[in-house]
Amino acid sequence: MRRHLLWQEEAAGRVLMIDAKAASELQRTAPSLRSLLTRANGTPEPAARPAPIAARATSAAPLARPLPGAEGAGAPPAPVSTGRNGVASPAMNPPGRAVAAAPSTSHTSTEAPMRPVPTGPTVSPLSAKGPATRSPATGGAGVLLDVPREAPGDKGPLPGMGEGDRPTLDEIRRELGDCKRCKLCGTRKNIVFGSGNPRAELVFVGEGPGENEDLQGVPFVGAAGELLTKMIEAMDFRRDEVYICNVVKCRPPGNRNPEPDEIAACEPFLRAQLAAIRPKVVVALGKFAAQTLLRDSTPITRLRGNWRTYEGIQLMPTFHPAYLLRSPAEKRKAWEDLQAVMKVLGKQPGSRA
Repeated sequence: MRRHLLWQEEAAGRVLMIDAKAASELQRTAPSLRSLLTRANGTPEPAARPAPIAARATSAAPLARPLPGAEGAGAPPAPVSTGRNGVASPAMNPPGRAVAAAPSTSHTSTEAPMRPVPTGPTVSPLSAKGPATRSPATGGAGVLLDVPREAPGDKGPLPGMGEGDRPTLDEIRRELGDCKRCKLCGTRKNIVFGSGNPRAELVFVGEGPGENEDLQGVPFVGAAGELLTKMIEAMDFRRDEVYICNVVKCRPPGNRNPEPDEIAACEPFLRAQLAAIRPKVVVALGKFAAQTLLRDSTPITRLRGNWRTYEGIQLMPTFHPAYLLRSPAEKRKAWEDLQAVMKVLGKQPGSRA
């Protein structure tokens, strides 16, 4: 018998392989072999049952070892599959061999449950579970990782608020001063406060200064700034007729996204700027500006083109000019968003496109 035994590694353990001749012999001698093995293992022989379809061996026998992970010394290995009349059928297997079949679902109280033998390719646990769902890192539904969970709110007067009913841009800038309210002050070269018409009906809000903006102290003066200027002119405005600013006023190192504490320190000044200007429309340039102002983690591809409201001001999210430089095919969608803004402001769409 032992000459005919062959072990094969499987994902769930080891499966006994036996040729057709040995399977027939084992089928014929199974009752006496079962009695011998159960007595050697020190367990009572189970009650007589009909002739078994698959012979089993216990771990006490020298013919087999228990499956990895099986509990107890008497855990049996997978059964040997046999065909009609007790002879192993090699139809679906290599000639002369019969692979163990799936175990029966019924067991006596003295037998440990059998592990099912894999019949297909092994699937790793990670791939079987499917893609993991990531929840927002801040713990709030629909809130971004890089955005504070709540807007600053009405916690005291806005920066630059004097005796009037609203602040002025000059007063806000004076209160900002040589700002050291967050760690960005240690790496910046210049504060980029904002530029344009203090009574503009249209305000563009970006994410934060880049390298060129940090050097010059003016928002949107690099390649993305040149494209933004063309977009503004296509809307039948001059750049000095609108107002341009950013969520944060200092350049994050390496142009990384601003962190929550940096936004929390700077956003009151953005709110004060918008309160001082009181525009009819705010255009949020890019995912970060839109999601920060709206506290909404919806992707910019779904936010863009849909009117929203920021503290009573109409807000239009659209793509950032830097993204449009990398993805020129999206310029058409951005132009559609700007045309919607033009209609609200009484401009003729496409007059200078």
